[in-house]
Amino acid sequence: MPEITINLAAGRTDEQKRAMMLDITAALVTHLGVTADAVVIQINEASLNNKMKGGKTFAERAVAAKQPNP
Repeated sequence: MPEITINLAAGRTDEQKRAMMLDITAALVTHLGVTADAVVIQINEASLNNKMKGGKTFAERAVAAKQPNP
């Protein structure tokens, strides 16, 4: 039974996450020859304040991305 864990910064809709999980399930069925019922997928979401890249939290990066470039 393949188990997939996905770590994401919070902010995607339930519909986006469901579609992603369906696509991953289909890929495992196709490429591993397992049934969809055997596939387990878990999403771990982190608050944008609890995830950092390049010394800035994802919340800080989101604010910076909205600022006009000088």
